[in-house]
Amino acid sequence: MAPSGLKAVVGEKILNGVIKSVKKDGEWKVLIVDHMSMRILSSCCKMSDILAEGVTIVEDINKRREPISCLEAIYLISPVKKSVHALINDFKDSAFTYKAAHIFFTDTCPDGLFAEIGRSRVSKVVKTLKEINVAFLPYESQVFSLDDPTSLYSFYSSKPNEEKDKMMENLAEQIATLCDTLKEYPAIRYYKGPEENARLADEVYQRLTAHKADNPSMGEGPDKARSQLLIVDRGFDPISPILHELTFQAMAYDLLDIKQDIYTYQTTGIGDSKEREVLLDEDDELWVQLRHMHIADVTKKVTELLRTFCESKRMCTDNANIKDLSQMLKKMPQYQKELSIYSTHLHLAEACMKKFKASLDKLCEVEQDLAMGANAEGEPLKDAMKSIVPVLLNNEIEAYDKIRIILLFIFHKKKGIGEENLAKLIQHANIQADSNIITNLQNLGCNIIAGGRNAGKTLPERKERTESTYQLSRWTPIIKDVMENAIEDKLDRNQWPFISDPAPINTTQTAVSSARFGHWHKNKSPTEYRSGPRLIIFVIGGVSQSEMRSAYEVTRATDGKWEVLIG
Repeated sequence: MAPSGLKAVVGEKILNGVIKSVKKDGEWKVLIVDHMSMRILSSCCKMSDILAEGVTIVEDINKRREPISCLEAIYLISPVKKSVHALINDFKDSAFTYKAAHIFFTDTCPDGLFAEIGRSRVSKVVKTLKEINVAFLPYESQVFSLDDPTSLYSFYSSKPNEEKDKMMENLAEQIATLCDTLKEYPAIRYYKGPEENARLADEVYQRLTAHKADNPSMGEGPDKARSQLLIVDRGFDPISPILHELTFQAMAYDLLDIKQDIYTYQTTGIGDSKEREVLLDEDDELWVQLRHMHIADVTKKVTELLRTFCESKRMCTDNANIKDLSQMLKKMPQYQKELSIYSTHLHLAEACMKKFKASLDKLCEVEQDLAMGANAEGEPLKDAMKSIVPVLLNNEIEAYDKIRIILLFIFHKKKGIGEENLAKLIQHANIQADSNIITNLQNLGCNIIAGGRNAGKTLPERKERTESTYQLSRWTPIIKDVMENAIEDKLDRNQWPFISDPAPINTTQTAVSSARFGHWHKNKSPTEYRSGPRLIIFVIGGVSQSEMRSAYEVTRATDGKWEVLIG
């Protein structure tokens, strides 16, 4: 499956802007990357695409490499000290490691490092020196990441943090390169309250203005003036990341041990079992189709698809299950690839269900009632304490799950709870060792202790939703309300102020399509004809899987007129 959305845009920018721009017929090149650029590259380009453009080998700048003095090197690196010094070292001795250097920085190179390159011997062999402005990871077609797992801690830690200003500047620059890559010049808004939101929004605005000066075509297009960038803090909706989600992707990442999107499981053959590793990403069409479905629908869907596949290949199957699959593989080795994908997802869904049945089914009901403030029939929750005590006293439930329940109980109480009550709950649940997790959430601005330092702060009001859902999945992330309101231009301007005045919104939409000119875009690349507006949302401190799902759902609901990106 060809990468779509954000991944396609970045992939094209790297292939065209970097690799093809220095390609010469009949000449091979070496591609040198560092940690950050390697992650960007592997998220959106296939190795075969790169090798097809005249690159003979891809190497890590921080490892020992054999000199190849007859070839020129393309350096795609981030402008940090470590990488720049490694680049300078390649040309330090009289025998250069490579014949010449084409340098592409992912981001703006600081003056100090730039001067070092100028003083070194590299300057004699540099043929190209450019900044490509991609300082973020395209994680999915509508999800980006700034690849800083420590950001939650460094933003919200109670310890004074001198690095915070520098971190703000880095984040702002990364967000600006995202807009630059998407050719967007959005109106910037932030959620009023925490000062970080306003500061970050201001930093991004300054940097976007600078990018616009270098690249005037940013944000040009019939509908682009309506694009918006929203900056919001994690404390805005502390409930969504705490709830156990029952949609496939969120559930798998929450309950199973998935490291760097790799799921490892034991396959059962006849008489032997092997360990398999599978990468869950958008190259797997089945994963894209299933990831936002409710777990109850996933197994049905996989079995259905498997049956259809088998019938189309004239294999007979009555009840598709994993044992049948291994039999089929023996009979029909030519379909191994397709069948093993089905078996992976059956495994994944079964593993989720196993965990769910072990302890979660009771938990989820309590969680949803607390989050919604009402039970499945819509009757308001009268005595929340009564519903959580059995959970806290149950020794089979893990400490983290108990903490999640206590937090939901506190959020349900809106104003926080008294310190004595909290101490009792912690004692009942026997989680003294991890109890600081609960009080530390005050750093996010959450109201934990009644009358404490965040007294008076309330969570945003939520929309009434009437569509039918599963009883254990009644909660909708608050950010989804925000997305819908922003697209319909109903966001409260006092609560979500603009950094600079927004462009006047032209409500009459101009769409010209005639049969004669209707196919002009057929031969363009997929990234060229996205002309509608985009809504880009950045959550300081990280985003949960259910919020990622909301971005896709809202995009679908607008019939593709808008594209919502979140990170």
